[in-house]
Amino acid sequence: MSAVWIEPHPTPAPRDLKIERETHKLEKRLCRLMGQAIVEFNMIEEGDKVMVCLSGGKDSYGLLDILLKMQQRAPVNFEIVAVNLDQKQPGFPEHVLPEYLTALGIAFHIENQDTYSIVKDKIPEGKTMCSLCSRLRRGILYRVADELGATKIALGHHRDDILQTLFLNMFFGGKLKSMPPKLVSDDGKHIVIRPLAYVAEKDLIRWAAHRQFPLIPCTLCGSQENLQRKQIAAMLQEWDKKHPGRLENMFNALQNVVPSHLADGTLHDFRGLTATGVASEDGDKAFDTESFEASPASLPGLQVVRV
Repeated sequence: MSAVWIEPHPTPAPRDLKIERETHKLEKRLCRLMGQAIVEFNMIEEGDKVMVCLSGGKDSYGLLDILLKMQQRAPVNFEIVAVNLDQKQPGFPEHVLPEYLTALGIAFHIENQDTYSIVKDKIPEGKTMCSLCSRLRRGILYRVADELGATKIALGHHRDDILQTLFLNMFFGGKLKSMPPKLVSDDGKHIVIRPLAYVAEKDLIRWAAHRQFPLIPCTLCGSQENLQRKQIAAMLQEWDKKHPGRLENMFNALQNVVPSHLADGTLHDFRGLTATGVASEDGDKAFDTESFEASPASLPGLQVVRV
């Protein structure tokens, strides 16, 4: 009998092992952060039918991908249905998402509505299209959720989207307002959830590259370079690069609001304040020098004047 030579599996190169370990850590972090958001905000409950809004961008692909992993290990049973709104943008590759979702073997629905023509007709050239496009898209998705019997509508907004919205509202709207992880829809009929609320955009970019999602670019808002949101995003990215941990601190601030140290009389009774003679941990510590250790160089765009 002649000998049979079995080719051994090649030993992975050290770099390959490092990439594999980093990818495994990334997947664990994405699942942990999504699970944390779902639990802390009670986003998904027993028997829910979650409608995942899939645009073809990295965020919504990541949302669906990680949520499918969470579904397998969740302590509650829930359904997932993926929904894409085909807005009839010129050149939109309408075959991509159906093929991708069919290969996944999950329930999905493609809604065909020509909102592109409406937006292009109503919005003058050069003006921001996001507002009208968003309103039209929202109304359609609410209707589809009703038709499909969905109990939750899941959107792919992540931590950086939430922080960008906070700064947009402060700089241009005069409000301390952002995107909540969970809310009641405009029409009052649906619960909208953002399971990626704790996830950083840079992690979703890495995950999309690893998973090789068939990304579809947006030719409406995604093609507008003069958007204020893009400028805010660039500012946050610069801060994150130069000062690691700053974005985490800002996001934590959204969960540690102290109304008595702001200026909204509807949230705190400033007019009715009286001295109690009792020491309080919520006293005025805004100018305590030991509270904030920072050099002028760590505050880009701010000039520190010492008196």
